Amino acid sequence: MKDYGIFDILGPIMIGPSSSHTAGAARLGKMAKEIAADDSFYKVVFYLHGSFAKTYKGHGTDRALVAGILGMGPSDERIKNSLNIAKEKGIEVEFIEKDLGYEHPNTAKIIFSYHDKDDFYIIGSSIGGGNILITNINGNEVEFSGNYPTIFVKYKDQKGTISRISSILAKEDVNIATMKVSRERKIATMVMEIDNPIKDSIIDNIANLDEVIYITGINPIGR
Repeated sequence: MKDYGIFDILGPIMIGPSSSHTAGAARLGKMAKEIAADDSFYKVVFYLHGSFAKTYKGHGTDRALVAGILGMGPSDERIKNSLNIAKEKGIEVEFIEKDLGYEHPNTAKIIFSYHDKDDFYIIGSSIGGGNILITNINGNEVEFSGNYPTIFVKYKDQKGTISRISSILAKEDVNIATMKVSRERKIATMVMEIDNPIKDSIIDNIANLDEVIYITGINPIGR
Protein backbone atom coordinates (compact mmCIF):
# COMPACT_ATOMS: atom_id res chain seq x y z
CA MET A 1 0.00 0.00 0.00
CA LYS A 2 1.22 3.48 -0.83
CA ASP A 3 2.31 5.59 2.14
CA TYR A 4 0.30 8.79 2.36
CA GLY A 5 1.61 12.00 3.84
CA ILE A 6 -0.41 14.78 5.39
CA PHE A 7 -0.27 16.81 2.14
CA ASP A 8 -1.72 13.87 0.19
CA ILE A 9 -4.76 13.95 2.46
CA LEU A 10 -5.29 17.65 3.11
CA GLY A 11 -3.67 19.10 0.00
CA PRO A 12 -1.04 21.82 -0.11
CA ILE A 13 -1.27 25.32 1.33
CA MET A 14 -1.89 27.29 -1.80
CA ILE A 15 -3.44 30.20 -3.66
CA GLY A 16 -5.81 29.12 -6.44
CA PRO A 17 -8.54 26.57 -7.17
CA SER A 18 -6.58 23.42 -8.01
CA SER A 19 -3.68 21.57 -6.42
CA SER A 20 -2.68 20.18 -9.82
CA HIS A 21 -3.26 23.23 -11.98
CA THR A 22 -2.11 25.98 -9.64
CA ALA A 23 -0.13 24.70 -6.63
CA GLY A 24 1.70 22.05 -8.66
CA ALA A 25 2.17 24.49 -11.52
CA ALA A 26 3.72 27.08 -9.21
CA ARG A 27 6.12 24.45 -7.80
CA LEU A 28 6.95 23.31 -11.32
CA GLY A 29 7.76 26.84 -12.42
CA LYS A 30 9.82 27.54 -9.32
CA MET A 31 11.72 24.26 -9.67
CA ALA A 32 12.45 25.07 -13.30
CA LYS A 33 13.83 28.45 -12.27
CA GLU A 34 15.99 26.84 -9.57
CA ILE A 35 17.38 24.31 -12.05
CA ALA A 36 18.12 27.02 -14.61
CA ALA A 37 20.06 28.66 -11.75
CA ASP A 38 20.27 31.99 -13.51
CA ASP A 39 18.00 35.02 -13.18
CA SER A 40 19.20 36.75 -16.34
CA PHE A 41 16.49 35.33 -18.63
CA TYR A 42 14.44 37.85 -20.57
CA LYS A 43 11.81 35.50 -22.01
CA VAL A 44 10.09 32.27 -20.98
CA VAL A 45 7.97 30.14 -23.31
CA PHE A 46 5.61 27.59 -21.76
CA TYR A 47 4.58 24.70 -24.02
CA LEU A 48 1.46 23.28 -22.38
CA HIS A 49 0.36 19.71 -22.94
CA GLY A 50 -2.96 17.92 -22.37
CA SER A 51 -5.15 19.29 -19.61
CA PHE A 52 -2.68 22.11 -18.96
CA ALA A 53 -3.18 23.26 -22.56
CA LYS A 54 -6.98 23.17 -22.45
CA THR A 55 -7.64 24.74 -19.06
CA TYR A 56 -4.65 26.87 -18.18
CA LYS A 57 -6.48 30.20 -18.22
CA GLY A 58 -9.51 29.01 -16.29
CA HIS A 59 -7.52 27.32 -13.54
CA GLY A 60 -4.89 30.03 -13.30
CA THR A 61 -2.13 27.66 -14.43
CA ASP A 62 -0.60 30.44 -16.52
CA ARG A 63 -0.35 32.76 -13.52
CA ALA A 64 0.96 29.95 -11.30
CA LEU A 65 3.69 28.94 -13.76
CA VAL A 66 4.81 32.54 -14.18
CA ALA A 67 4.74 33.03 -10.40
CA GLY A 68 7.02 30.02 -10.10
CA ILE A 69 9.62 31.25 -12.54
CA LEU A 70 9.58 34.55 -10.62
CA GLY A 71 10.45 32.62 -7.45
CA MET A 72 7.02 32.54 -5.78
CA GLY A 73 5.74 29.48 -3.93
CA PRO A 74 2.21 27.99 -4.07
CA SER A 75 1.00 30.02 -1.06
CA ASP A 76 2.24 33.38 -2.31
CA GLU A 77 -0.66 35.82 -2.63
CA ARG A 78 1.11 37.59 -5.50
CA ILE A 79 0.35 34.63 -7.80
CA LYS A 80 -2.82 36.28 -9.10
CA ASN A 81 -0.78 39.30 -10.25
CA SER A 82 2.21 37.36 -11.56
CA LEU A 83 1.60 38.18 -15.24
CA ASN A 84 1.71 41.91 -14.47
CA ILE A 85 4.73 41.46 -12.20
CA ALA A 86 6.60 39.67 -15.00
CA LYS A 87 5.73 42.50 -17.39
CA GLU A 88 6.96 45.09 -14.89
CA LYS A 89 10.24 43.17 -14.64
CA GLY A 90 10.59 43.20 -18.43
CA ILE A 91 10.19 39.42 -18.72
CA GLU A 92 8.27 38.29 -21.79
CA VAL A 93 6.09 35.20 -21.33
CA GLU A 94 4.30 33.13 -23.96
CA PHE A 95 1.97 30.14 -23.74
CA ILE A 96 1.71 27.64 -26.57
CA GLU A 97 -0.58 24.60 -26.67
CA LYS A 98 1.42 21.58 -27.84
CA ASP A 99 1.24 17.80 -27.84
CA LEU A 100 4.48 16.88 -26.07
CA GLY A 101 3.81 13.18 -26.44
CA TYR A 102 4.01 12.46 -22.73
CA GLU A 103 1.44 10.41 -20.87
CA HIS A 104 0.67 12.71 -17.99
CA PRO A 105 -1.86 15.38 -18.98
CA ASN A 106 -0.47 18.15 -16.78
CA THR A 107 2.90 18.60 -18.43
CA ALA A 108 4.82 21.71 -19.43
CA LYS A 109 8.01 22.35 -21.32
CA ILE A 110 9.50 25.56 -19.96
CA ILE A 111 12.12 27.30 -22.09
CA PHE A 112 14.25 30.14 -20.69
CA SER A 113 15.87 32.52 -23.20
CA TYR A 114 18.96 34.63 -22.46
CA HIS A 115 20.75 37.38 -24.33
CA ASP A 116 24.24 35.97 -23.83
CA LYS A 117 23.87 32.18 -23.91
CA ASP A 118 21.79 29.32 -25.29
CA ASP A 119 18.22 28.59 -24.27
CA PHE A 120 17.68 26.26 -21.31
CA TYR A 121 14.63 24.06 -20.89
CA ILE A 122 12.94 21.82 -18.37
CA ILE A 123 10.04 19.41 -18.86
CA GLY A 124 7.93 18.44 -15.88
CA SER A 125 4.48 17.41 -14.75
CA SER A 126 2.09 18.32 -11.96
CA ILE A 127 0.97 14.89 -10.79
CA GLY A 128 -1.62 15.78 -8.14
CA GLY A 129 -1.79 17.14 -4.61
CA GLY A 130 0.82 19.76 -5.42
CA ASN A 131 3.37 17.07 -6.30
CA ILE A 132 5.58 17.44 -9.36
CA LEU A 133 7.94 15.29 -11.40
CA ILE A 134 10.84 16.69 -13.44
CA THR A 135 11.44 14.41 -16.44
CA ASN A 136 13.85 16.23 -18.74
CA ILE A 137 16.53 18.88 -18.41
CA ASN A 138 17.90 20.24 -21.68
CA GLY A 139 17.40 16.91 -23.45
CA ASN A 140 18.66 14.79 -20.56
CA GLU A 141 16.04 12.34 -19.30
CA VAL A 142 15.74 12.54 -15.51
CA GLU A 143 13.14 11.70 -12.89
CA PHE A 144 12.94 13.44 -9.55
CA SER A 145 10.25 15.05 -7.42
CA GLY A 146 12.00 17.96 -5.79
CA ASN A 147 10.78 16.73 -2.41
CA TYR A 148 14.39 16.06 -1.38
CA PRO A 149 17.60 18.05 -1.78
CA THR A 150 18.64 17.26 -5.36
CA ILE A 151 21.95 17.75 -7.16
CA PHE A 152 22.07 17.76 -10.96
CA VAL A 153 25.51 17.32 -12.56
CA LYS A 154 26.49 17.17 -16.21
CA TYR A 155 30.07 16.03 -16.85
CA LYS A 156 32.49 14.47 -19.31
CA ASP A 157 32.13 10.72 -18.95
CA GLN A 158 35.46 9.72 -17.41
CA LYS A 159 36.44 6.86 -15.13
CA GLY A 160 36.39 7.72 -11.46
CA THR A 161 34.12 10.76 -11.69
CA ILE A 162 31.32 9.18 -9.67
CA SER A 163 33.85 8.16 -7.02
CA ARG A 164 35.28 11.68 -6.85
CA ILE A 165 31.82 13.21 -6.46
CA SER A 166 30.88 10.64 -3.83
CA SER A 167 34.08 11.40 -1.92
CA ILE A 168 33.22 15.09 -1.82
CA LEU A 169 29.81 14.28 -0.38
CA ALA A 170 31.33 11.90 2.17
CA LYS A 171 33.76 14.58 3.36
CA GLU A 172 30.77 16.89 3.80
CA ASP A 173 29.08 14.12 5.86
CA VAL A 174 26.25 13.90 3.32
CA ASN A 175 24.41 10.65 2.59
CA ILE A 176 23.22 9.87 -0.95
CA ALA A 177 19.59 8.69 -0.96
CA THR A 178 19.22 7.96 -4.68
CA MET A 179 21.44 8.33 -7.73
CA LYS A 180 20.68 7.99 -11.44
CA VAL A 181 23.28 8.35 -14.17
CA SER A 182 22.65 8.43 -17.92
CA ARG A 183 25.18 8.84 -20.73
CA GLU A 184 25.06 10.14 -24.26
CA ARG A 185 28.02 10.80 -26.58
CA LYS A 186 30.59 10.77 -23.76
CA ILE A 187 28.57 13.23 -21.72
CA ALA A 188 27.04 11.89 -18.50
CA THR A 189 24.16 13.28 -16.50
CA MET A 190 23.82 12.52 -12.80
CA VAL A 191 20.81 13.26 -10.60
CA MET A 192 21.28 12.65 -6.88
CA GLU A 193 18.82 13.02 -4.04
CA ILE A 194 20.59 13.46 -0.72
CA ASP A 195 19.52 13.41 2.92
CA ASN A 196 20.94 16.78 3.92
CA PRO A 197 20.34 20.36 2.80
CA ILE A 198 22.65 21.37 -0.03
CA LYS A 199 25.48 23.67 1.04
CA ASP A 200 27.36 26.03 -1.27
CA SER A 201 30.62 24.23 -0.43
CA ILE A 202 29.26 20.98 -1.90
CA ILE A 203 28.34 22.64 -5.18
CA ASP A 204 31.63 24.59 -5.32
CA ASN A 205 33.80 21.52 -4.69
CA ILE A 206 32.03 19.40 -7.30
CA ALA A 207 32.07 22.29 -9.79
CA ASN A 208 35.86 22.47 -9.38
CA LEU A 209 36.34 18.97 -10.80
CA ASP A 210 37.86 19.27 -14.27
CA GLU A 211 35.28 17.04 -15.95
CA VAL A 212 32.22 18.85 -14.61
CA ILE A 213 30.40 20.92 -17.24
CA TYR A 214 27.38 22.08 -15.28
CA ILE A 215 26.02 21.62 -11.78
CA THR A 216 23.13 22.97 -9.78
CA GLY A 217 21.60 22.04 -6.45
CA ILE A 218 17.96 22.42 -5.51
CA ASN A 219 16.69 22.29 -1.96
CA PRO A 220 13.05 21.18 -1.53
CA ILE A 221 10.34 23.63 -2.53
CA GLY A 222 7.46 23.56 -0.06
CA ARG A 223 3.95 22.50 -0.98
